[in-house]
Amino acid sequence: MAVINLTTAQFEETISNNEIVIFDFWAEWCGPCKQFGPVFEEISEKHPNIVFAKVNVEEEQDLANMFQVRSIPTLVFMREKIVVFSNPGAIPGNALEEAIKQLVDLDMEQVHKDLAEAQEKEQQQQ
Repeated sequence: MAVINLTTAQFEETISNNEIVIFDFWAEWCGPCKQFGPVFEEISEKHPNIVFAKVNVEEEQDLANMFQVRSIPTLVFMREKIVVFSNPGAIPGNALEEAIKQLVDLDMEQVHKDLAEAQEKEQQQQ
């Protein structure tokens, strides 16, 4: 699947209909973002089952705020509607490939269990 330009209006449908979504938060004026863009696009071609979504922080401030983006570029990996990784700054293509491999190999049953335990613990503290 090629890279999509994600808007706030498309967000819920995108994460609901796709198991894995990788977000690239960027801006037109950002030099490192422009350098990373071609890497993100090239790697997206190798993973047709993953949605690669570019989010322009100038145009989609609500999404940038939702993900607490403080610097760009920022990569966010989401699987089964859960953010499992977030990284400010551009990363080399080989590091992105390795991160994708880890994301695909992730034991989501364990992630859901850990998340439920953390939420339960948080509720008990309130």
